[in-house]
Amino acid sequence: MSALILLQASALAKPDQDNGGEPDKVDTENLFGFTEGTDTGKKGEQEALVDMIGRFSKRRDGPGRSGYGSAQPLISYQYDPTDNISIEPGLLFDARDHRNIAGVPDKTFGTFNGGSLELKYQFFKRTDERPFSLALQVEPQYARITPIEGQGADVFSVETRLIADARIVPDKLWGGLNLIYDPQVARLKGSGEVDRSSTLSISGTLMTKVADSLFVGPELRYLRAYDGTYLNRFLGHAMFAGPVLHYQVMEKGFLSLAYATQVFGHDRDPDFVGRAFNLNQFARHAVRVRFGVEF
Repeated sequence: MSALILLQASALAKPDQDNGGEPDKVDTENLFGFTEGTDTGKKGEQEALVDMIGRFSKRRDGPGRSGYGSAQPLISYQYDPTDNISIEPGLLFDARDHRNIAGVPDKTFGTFNGGSLELKYQFFKRTDERPFSLALQVEPQYARITPIEGQGADVFSVETRLIADARIVPDKLWGGLNLIYDPQVARLKGSGEVDRSSTLSISGTLMTKVADSLFVGPELRYLRAYDGTYLNRFLGHAMFAGPVLHYQVMEKGFLSLAYATQVFGHDRDPDFVGRAFNLNQFARHAVRVRFGVEF
C-alpha cells in the first residue's frame, strides 16, 4: 500500500509539460493576504522572509483609558529541496501593549518568543490545461507567550492547512482557499495550569493583476474557536473582511499587505453573549505584512 501511495505521489509531481500546457508564471505562495498559496519554489531555491501579524482593539474592562495592540514578527528562511516541497524554519518574536482590557492583564513588552517549522507539499503545479493546484502545509510551533493574554507559558501548536488555488482568468485573476485546523496546548508558567484550545477556520481571496507588478483584491476569513484541542466545546466565531495588496518589488522580491476587520461575531460567554462582536477569542482588527527575497 505504501509503495502504491509513493507511486501515485510521484506521478502527480511529474514535470508540468507531461500534464499539458505551460506552468503558471505567477507564484501564488505569497500572493494572498492571510490566505496561503499552494506554490513552492524550484528545486534548490532559497528565500529569506519577514512576516508580521498585528492584532488591535479588544473590549475594555471598565471606564478610563484602554487599548490593545500585539504584533508577532516571524523571521524565516525557506529552502526547496524539490520542486514540490518547501521547508521553512523561523524565529518568533512578540511585542505588545494592552491595558484595561477584559480578561487580559496589563502588559507592555517586546521579547523573543520561540520558533516554528513550516513544511509544505504541493501535489501538482498549475498549467494551461489544469489551472488549479492543491497543497498541504503543516507548521509545528513553540512559543513562550500566550497569543491573546501575553502571559508567560510553554505554548505548543500545530497549524495544518489544506490549500487550494486557481488561475481563474489567464494573466488577470487568481483565487485562493484555505481550510485551517490549529490545536494549541499552553502550560502557564508559575501556576502550571494547562489550557487546551483549537481553532477551525476557512479563508478565501480573489487577486486581480492591475499592473505588471501589482495585484489587489478582497479577502474573507471565518474563524471558530473551541475549548479543547479536538474542537471539543464551541466558544464563539467571527467573520473578517478586508483588502489585500501584493507588489513585486523586484524580480526576486515581493511585498504583501493585508488588513482585516471583524464584520460580525458571536461569543458564548454569558458576560458577552449580547455584544455585537467576538472580542474575547479574537481582536477587532488584524494586519499582515510580508516581505521576502529569493536567492
